[in-house]
Amino acid sequence: MAMAIDNNTYELVLSGYSTTTTTATSDDHDHNWMKYWSPVVDWEALSRDHNDYQDLIESVMDDESLDHLARDKSNSGSVSTDTDTMLVDEDASADNFKGLRLVHLLIAAAEALAGGNESRELARVILVRLKELVSPKNGTNMERLAAYFTDALQILHDGLGGGSGSHGKHLITNGFYHRYNHHQTDVLSAFQLLQDMCPYVKFGHFTANQAILEAVTDENRIHIVDYDIMEGIQWASLMQALVSRKDGPPVPHLRITALTRGSNGRGSIWSVQVTGRHLIAFAASIGQPFSFHQCRLDSGETFKPSALKLVKGEALVMNCMLRLPHFCYRSPTSVASFLSGAKILNPMLVTLVEEDVGPRIDGGFVGRFIDSIHYYSAMYDSLEAGFPMQRGSRALVERVFLGPQIAGSLGRIYRSRGEEETKSWWEWMGGIGFKPVNISSANHCQAKLLVHLFNDGYRVEELGSNRLVLGWKSRRLLSASIWTSSDSNL
Repeated sequence: MAMAIDNNTYELVLSGYSTTTTTATSDDHDHNWMKYWSPVVDWEALSRDHNDYQDLIESVMDDESLDHLARDKSNSGSVSTDTDTMLVDEDASADNFKGLRLVHLLIAAAEALAGGNESRELARVILVRLKELVSPKNGTNMERLAAYFTDALQILHDGLGGGSGSHGKHLITNGFYHRYNHHQTDVLSAFQLLQDMCPYVKFGHFTANQAILEAVTDENRIHIVDYDIMEGIQWASLMQALVSRKDGPPVPHLRITALTRGSNGRGSIWSVQVTGRHLIAFAASIGQPFSFHQCRLDSGETFKPSALKLVKGEALVMNCMLRLPHFCYRSPTSVASFLSGAKILNPMLVTLVEEDVGPRIDGGFVGRFIDSIHYYSAMYDSLEAGFPMQRGSRALVERVFLGPQIAGSLGRIYRSRGEEETKSWWEWMGGIGFKPVNISSANHCQAKLLVHLFNDGYRVEELGSNRLVLGWKSRRLLSASIWTSSDSNL
């Protein structure tokens, strides 16, 4: 069963799967077309006289020059054979060619931003042209995606002094933008649609919950510390599973401690209190012994193990969900403090869900920018497969969740020059002494059954002994790994 939130009462309710299943018809190579390609801007042109520089800008604004550039790049050898096959040989439609042209313009704009002050005017002109070509409300997946990438690059450009607005400064300071400017009803509606469109949220929650259920079979008291509880729907399905067990001891007492932050958005003390009330009411309705507590992070969102209230005899579980599509960004310092603190607390189990990083493309900001286009292209395609005829629903999810996530991600990548977050947390966990816990066959089968409820384009891989990865066609998107402390008997 899946958890949902009613948009009018904000009460937690149960719903069955209502997902439309369709069959993927495109090849698994569909999303490899940007992986190994980076067009090169001739920066020497920027050091020439004003007339040459103006010619370069004018060439960007000219459609024929753009078409010629796209053809040159497609035939230059810097584009892989898979790219040529997908975009030219298999389908020479205007939409696909426009998509290729948009990618060229986006990467040229990213390279211009990375080139320093002397190329800022070129970046501005390219962004003007992109805004003429795309809109987040209309067009193909690539056109809408390009619109959000254009918006993110514009914010960066303005924040660097290339524009007069304060919008860019907000991004540079906070790492994401206008996430909390959406009405609460829109956020809740977008979240429900996201649940119906794709398996990303359910995959993370169900994989973690199955591992927890298997680990606490004989426990009378369970204490889960949740790094980012959000709406709390993960725990409703766990409660249902606990009260429906036919074998073993009586229903165990479940205590959840949610970490809170000093911000005004999701994760604040107020929003976590609301989540707690929902969970308490739901637990009472199904007969689950339950208590809810909060533990506030310090001003730097750092977790202090000493601030956590522990009770002797409880099975301790640490749950860490990161970078699900609807989640807010959490800094590496904050995440590291939670996982390091978990090591000190010696829990029975640590469940970790994160974006699958994969091998990074070299090239600093531009390389990471290309990888981001690849990642979100797969995300957009998967959403369209979930609701192919409901463009308005997809647009709401894109506007509320994915657009801000793209802008925040590019802002952080730019500030770090592509060096931040290049290592997965599951790799980091092994490095600080956690032991992997084997993924059970039941857990693996559950994940495969889940994705089959959505679309044939999704796939689940078991990598190593303790990690499941959810992907869309050729692109891995989410990783779920299970760990225990070195002193545990699991």
